[in-house]
Amino acid sequence: MLERYEVETLLVLAEELHFGRTAERLRVSPARISQTISKLERRTGVPLFNRTSRRVELTPAGRRLCASLRPAWEQVTAAFEQAVATGRGLTGTLRIGFVGAAGGQLLAGAGEEFRHQHSDCDVLLREAQMTDLMPWLRDGEVDLALATFPFEDPGIVAGPVLVAEARLPAVPAEHPFARRASLRMEDLARVTLLQLPDNLPASLRADRTPRTTPSGKPIAPGPSASTFMEILTLVGAGLGVFPVGAQARRYHVRPDVAYVRIEDAPPLRWGLIWRSENATARVHAFPQAARRLVTDDR
Repeated sequence: MLERYEVETLLVLAEELHFGRTAERLRVSPARISQTISKLERRTGVPLFNRTSRRVELTPAGRRLCASLRPAWEQVTAAFEQAVATGRGLTGTLRIGFVGAAGGQLLAGAGEEFRHQHSDCDVLLREAQMTDLMPWLRDGEVDLALATFPFEDPGIVAGPVLVAEARLPAVPAEHPFARRASLRMEDLARVTLLQLPDNLPASLRADRTPRTTPSGKPIAPGPSASTFMEILTLVGAGLGVFPVGAQARRYHVRPDVAYVRIEDAPPLRWGLIWRSENATARVHAFPQAARRLVTDDR
């Protein structure tokens, strides 16, 4: 018989494919995650994950086990959440902030999925600029926000990854990079990298606008911008490049900007964040609805 923490550890690690991020979500040590998975592997008699120094991936046996467990686990979780909602009253309005058209489209679908389960709770979507998200969240103007990860900030909880997309540098249309089929991370040492606003978490800024390439070559920092449109305007003016998600090719077509694939860049990961002190039943229920939506669309 599996214990609750064993099932939760297995399924969260299958989502994150990273022991550190799994430990953060479950609020335990990475060693505890490793011990739990090793115990499960001893009990099943087969490896559930392949581990190297650079990556973690499910084995075929691990994928089959997760596929069998997840529906039942989600039913148990949903039943418990429903009991909590009945006791607390899952009503009122849930306010969610987002940046950009792609984020709004994702949340609109998630809101519809959420209302199917919780018809007494309304969802209000609010478009924000990059510099708005943290003040809105901390001041209670929104209950959740859709953000790119990693989003490490005191008092802020990051939910599961909902979407992962290719990372593409936006480059000036006349730049030599615009004529190339693809780039590598080391190529960033040859350009100026535009910067995110200082009020965003250092973890996010380090991920999106690193100061060095993987081999340690310095990347020249450029000017910062407060909005995504400002960033693309600076790119178009030839003042630097900036890594964006693949959805920019669809939603932000411009004659002065080109988007080029980076072969060895990690994907951009999107998910919901909220204040730990505002972890109400409806705040917890919405990321689950969003996850159901993206899982069904795969």
